Amino acid sequence: MYPAEIVLPMKAELTEEGFQDLTSPESVEATIKQSGTTLVVINSVCGCAAGTCRPGVVMAVRNAKNLPDRLATSFAGFDKDAVNKLREHLLPYPPSSPAIALFKDGQLVSMVERHQIEGRPAQVIAQHLMSEFDKHCN
Repeated sequence: MYPAEIVLPMKAELTEEGFQDLTSPESVEATIKQSGTTLVVINSVCGCAAGTCRPGVVMAVRNAKNLPDRLATSFAGFDKDAVNKLREHLLPYPPSSPAIALFKDGQLVSMVERHQIEGRPAQVIAQHLMSEFDKHCN
């Protein structure tokens, strides 16, 4: 488990943008099962999370014309029970962090895995997310 003093500033990059912090399996279930759309970011301490994932997600949320109804995040290696519950909803995708998932009416409709984040600029991730928002969040 990562120490809070490392994780909390990284969590704040998303929670300060309006993302709900999912810290328990119950909060994951309650959030994902709602009607409408929910964007969930599995946050991480890795360099690609800091360099492209979080900035790309924030860029998408700030610039999208169609936004998900809810924004949420959970931190791998810190919110372990919540992330494990979340990963049950991401099957058949293998565990990945960071990762970005879009749910509609409780069903996974879009998934961005770590290998799709690594080496890509934040702008590319943002453009991809905004395209997915346009498809599913109108």
